[in-house]
Order: sequence, then C-alpha cells, then structure tokens
Amino acid sequence: MTADERQTDRRLERAILELLERRAPTSTICPSDAARAVYGGDDDGWRALMEPARRAARRLVTAGEVEITQGGRRVEPAEARGPIRIRRAR
Repeated sequence: MTADERQTDRRLERAILELLERRAPTSTICPSDAARAVYGGDDDGWRALMEPARRAARRLVTAGEVEITQGGRRVEPAEARGPIRIRRAR
C-alpha cells in the first residue's frame, strides 16, 4: 500500500466518524457519503473511493466504532453483500 493510499484510508475513516457525529445517534450513512466527502469533486470520481470506503467501515467495525447494517439489521462485515449502511456502534 502506498503512502497516498494510507492517507486516503485515514481520511475515509475520519469522514465516516465525522459524518456520523453530525447526525442523530440512530442515523446511518452510506459509504458513498464518505467517498464524496473525501473526493470533494463535482464529477463521479468519488466512485473510485467506494470500495476503500467500505474497507474503512470494516476497519472501524473491528475497532468497535461503527456497525454495518443491511435492512436495518447489524451484519458482520464479511457477510455483507450489496448495499450497506454504517451507524455508530451500539
């Protein structure tokens, strides 16, 4: 992993936590919210950050900071297939 990739990973983790901090305790975010926040552009370049954002969410699950949900229910990161949401750990 390059230094730039590590920096992007840290920025995505921070973006997830900051976005959740600004919302109600029970609210969720989509990984795309973090990808867009880190990318910062007006075009679709944020899409390249979607998988890194999902990986950042998985790292934050391991750290006990967040949970990944599907259909409103907590799921284990390895079991998640398709669209996910991220919420504060309960």
